[in-house]
Amino acid sequence: MTLHKKTISFLVKGRLIFFILMIMSAGWTFSSFAIAKDMAEIQDIRLVNTRDDLLTYFKVTQAFSDKINQAILNGVPTTFSFYIELYKNDTTWLDKNISDIQIKSTIKYNSLKKEFSVLRPWKNENPVATQSFEEAKTLMTEIDNLIIIPLNRLTKGDKYQLRIKAELDKVTLPLSLHNIFFFVSYWNFETNWYLVNFSY
Repeated sequence: MTLHKKTISFLVKGRLIFFILMIMSAGWTFSSFAIAKDMAEIQDIRLVNTRDDLLTYFKVTQAFSDKINQAILNGVPTTFSFYIELYKNDTTWLDKNISDIQIKSTIKYNSLKKEFSVLRPWKNENPVATQSFEEAKTLMTEIDNLIIIPLNRLTKGDKYQLRIKAELDKVTLPLSLHNIFFFVSYWNFETNWYLVNFSY
C-alpha cells in the first residue's frame, strides 16, 4: 500500500461552502501493478451545495491508454466505475461511513455509424451519441452534480471526509480479439483513493 498525501480542505458555514485555497490532497493506492507516470488520476474535486443536498464534481485524467482506445474502436464495451464514500470523523480511530455510492459510465463504438454511445445511468438519461471520440471520453471521465448526501444528515460543527476512487471494470473480450489484447490485464487502471476533509 502506498500513501500519497494530497488533502483538499474546505469549510462549510450555514448553507454556503467556502473553499480554502491552501490545497494538499491525500490518497491510498490499492493497485497491484506498478505505478506509471501516466497513471490515471482524479483531479479538480469540488464540493458544492444546493438548498437541500451536498454535491460533488470531479474528473479522471489519463484514463484512456492506447490499448483501451484500440479496444473501444474495435467495438468492445468499456465501463468505468466510480466509488464515492462519505465518512463522519469520529473521536476514535474508526470513522463512521454515512454515504456509500457506486456509479458507472459505459462507452461503446458503432463502426457502421462511426458513432460513440455513452451510457451514464447515474444521470438518469438516455445514452448520449456522438461522433467525436474526445467528447465521448469527456462524458466518460467527468462527474458533475452528483448528490452525495442531504444536508439535513450533516451536523453543524462536525468534521467529515469524502473519499473518491475510479477504476476500469474487467473487460471480457470476444475470441476474435484475444490475440490482439493478450496482455489485457496490463491496461486496466485503478486510481488512488483521493480524500477531501471538510467541516460543516
